[in-house]
Amino acid sequence: MLQIPGATAYIGSIGKDKFGEEMKKKALQSGVNICYYEDESPTGTCAVCVMGHERSLVANLSAANCYKTDHLKKPENWALVEKAKFYYIAGFFLTVSPESIMLVGEHAASKNKVFMMNLSAPFICEFFKDVQERVFPYIDYLFGNETEARTFSKVHGWETEDVEEIALKISQWPKASGAHKRITVITQGADPVVIAEDGKVKLFPVTLLPKEQLVDTNGAGDAFVGGFLSQLVLNKPIEDCVKAGCYAANVIIQRSGCTYPEKPDFK
Repeated sequence: MLQIPGATAYIGSIGKDKFGEEMKKKALQSGVNICYYEDESPTGTCAVCVMGHERSLVANLSAANCYKTDHLKKPENWALVEKAKFYYIAGFFLTVSPESIMLVGEHAASKNKVFMMNLSAPFICEFFKDVQERVFPYIDYLFGNETEARTFSKVHGWETEDVEEIALKISQWPKASGAHKRITVITQGADPVVIAEDGKVKLFPVTLLPKEQLVDTNGAGDAFVGGFLSQLVLNKPIEDCVKAGCYAANVIIQRSGCTYPEKPDFK
């Protein structure tokens, strides 16, 4: 979405195999700086079953589950962290290396940079509640969908299923740094995107897609975040961030697999 080669960097874990090589090749082709820890176990894979408009994933995490904080602390890798102004970490990483997340969160808070995470899945909210809570004070932008938000509410005993109310409560959770307020961004499929900030909730309608054009919902949530961030890093208003997120999600659900055209036509 940015179309600026080298503007983003990605840190993660792969195996020393053909899938790892393919990931490196594709990331570099897309203009992403990569900084992989290469583990002895195979690169993680995921089987995707799509039937009609429903989908199911079966993941073999393998190397993705083996990231080491020592890799992050290496001077050449930590230099990427110091150079960056925005950080985004998937909630799934809470199951792998909370220590790495804390290091980046603490750095972001101390340097007044923007730190962002995703609820990622209901099971993260349920079974990794403690580590999620430890990271929470560092989160400036929190992303999630309505199911994840409701699970978060249930786990914390809030006794509400109202997504707007939950988004607001999340935005008001105490923060480690007062330099940035927390903004909660909750997507709801075809229903409006919920944004909670400064004690208020705003709703942004999404561009509805005719059912016959919906091919595969895989990657929709991640595409939304990618589109959102592409405008956030350019200091665009939140309305533009949401529009870009909706555009990217709309593009990806009309294609099979996590694919997209070479150039975006987002205006």
